[in-house]
Amino acid sequence: MTKLKLSAVPDDRPVKIAIDLPAAIHRDLALYAELLAKETSQAAVDPVKLIPPMIARFMASDRAFARAKRTKD
Repeated sequence: MTKLKLSAVPDDRPVKIAIDLPAAIHRDLALYAELLAKETSQAAVDPVKLIPPMIARFMASDRAFARAKRTKD
């Protein structure tokens, strides 16, 4: 089985925002949620709950952002 980059999704209180996603991205997000549920033996996760950890992981892996964040702090 494929090893996905995300692990179990923490149950955290969200801040509500509204975004529009292209249909293809939404389909991929729903598929990712399905695969994640199988891989982690968890119940199916609402695909919307995947967006925050995906964004966090993306920003954490962006070296230029990390450098800029260090210089800002």
